[in-house]
Formats: sequence, C-alpha cells, structure tokens
Amino acid sequence: MKMVGYPTKKVKHENKGLYLGNKGMSFEDEINQSNEYYLVHDKAVIHKKPTPVTVVKTESFGKRRVRINEAYYVQPSTTDYNGIYRGKYIDFEAKQIASKVSFPFAFIHAHQVKHLKAIVAHGGIGFVLLRFSHYQETYLIDAKDLVEKYEDSNCKSLTYIWVKENGIFIPTGYRPLLDYLKAVDAMYFKGE
Repeated sequence: MKMVGYPTKKVKHENKGLYLGNKGMSFEDEINQSNEYYLVHDKAVIHKKPTPVTVVKTESFGKRRVRINEAYYVQPSTTDYNGIYRGKYIDFEAKQIASKVSFPFAFIHAHQVKHLKAIVAHGGIGFVLLRFSHYQETYLIDAKDLVEKYEDSNCKSLTYIWVKENGIFIPTGYRPLLDYLKAVDAMYFKGE
C-alpha cells in the first residue's frame, strides 16, 4: 500500500518483532493485548486510535476481498492510544527505538508533543511509553517531563540514563504482558 500526503520519517528498526519473553510479538501487540486484559478485567478502557486515511485506489478480488493500492493520510494523527482509567482521561504515544544511548526527538512529531501538552493542561494524564529494544526495557515518561525537555532548545534527545532516572520501568510480565497501569498508578495516583 502506498501512503502519501503526510510526511513520515524513515526509522531503522532493530530486532523487529523479536523479544526473549514473548517471541514474535511487537511492542504494539504487547500494549494491545495488555489493553484487552484491562478491558476484560474491568480495570480500564483504553484503545489504539486509528490513523485517519482516505482510500484512493483499490483492487477487487471477488465480492468481499479488496486490496488498497493507494491511500492518503487525511491529517496528522495525534497519539497512539487513549481511554479512561480510574476516572481520568489517558492519552499516550508508544515509541520503540534501537538506540542504546538516547531517544532522539526526531522520532516524535511536534504536533504529538503539542497534543500531549494540551492533554495535561486540561487535566488528563499524558505520557510516552518508550521501549529501548536493545535492552528490552520499557519506561513510562510523563508528558510534562517530555514537553519540558522537548521545548529546551539545548536538548535534542532523552538520554537512556535520563530515562532510567526519571521514567518508571515497566517489566514484561505474563498477564498483562506489559502492566503499564502499575506505572501510571506510581506516577499519577501516589498515595491513593
């Protein structure tokens, strides 16, 4: 499928889909399965947002089989996921990077940072789930911290050391696979 209209950056991905604890599963799959677990167990309602596209060319293979050959992004999407948890609106972006040393800001769009800033300004919970694929480590980074660093003209990335010191580590588990709501509790619901 050829997607045009909305500029994207080409990013090299290492270890695509290969994880020791859950062979063949992608970071997004881990989040989606965790969200399904949260929904089934009545902990939260969180879903992946669809990317808005307009289909231009298709090819039919019978009554019910159609292949999209060309489509255009309607508008830049905001973040990957949103929903509700403990009576609060949640909105977050998920990023996986191969770098051993940092998360470059070139990997997140300015409109996504602006969106997360607005979520926080209106009382919602905003964050980034950041996976360092080389280490197989996932962290929750608060949107306020991300925005502050992003808006600092001297800062071009979040270093791995900074992420380890300021983020909340999320271990890979069994059920759910990625219990990021424990990190949300630790970051936003301290003492409750």
